[in-house]
Amino acid sequence: MTHPAEWNPIPHRLDVRCPACARGAEFEFAEVVRIERKADIPAFEAHSQLEYHRFTNPSLGQDWHGAVFFAGLHGSAQTLRDLPDGYYSTDWEHPRYLRAEVGLGWGSVRCSCGLRQKHTLNWPLEAYYQVEYRGHGLWAFHREAAIDLRNYVASEHRVRSNYRWEAMLRHVPSAFLAAKARDTVVKRLDRLLK
Repeated sequence: MTHPAEWNPIPHRLDVRCPACARGAEFEFAEVVRIERKADIPAFEAHSQLEYHRFTNPSLGQDWHGAVFFAGLHGSAQTLRDLPDGYYSTDWEHPRYLRAEVGLGWGSVRCSCGLRQKHTLNWPLEAYYQVEYRGHGLWAFHREAAIDLRNYVASEHRVRSNYRWEAMLRHVPSAFLAAKARDTVVKRLDRLLK
């Protein structure tokens, strides 16, 4: 499939393989808000739920300051308190993924095995819902997208507009859509979806 950077927007939550147990886990992108005043940096450095980071804009070569929130570790951004004047918890509610801001897939991963930690995403290599067929890789963002993908591949009359994840289905390699591949690919997706 195409490189994930081509997706706009990539979902905020993805299903990944747990780095500890290899079962299905949830990855959630961290969110960043630009710190406008240098005088506010100490407050963000001391904050218990936010992390201060200094970033460099690769295209402009300029530094900027950001406050990063890991919702997957701390819960809803609505829990944020003790913010400097001019900043509100709702600032972190509209995802501004670090992937888009600085080229990193920063976030957190949570698994039923008890793992709960910060994580740098390596997508699509860590995708939980992925299959291979004749040297081609096929992946889905999460279970809902994987169900659409399975049903689309299984269908003889493929109408992408009938699926919620229509944009993702546009990028399915033709090798997966060939009639001779259908049964094998569907069986592999079914195994993942059990």
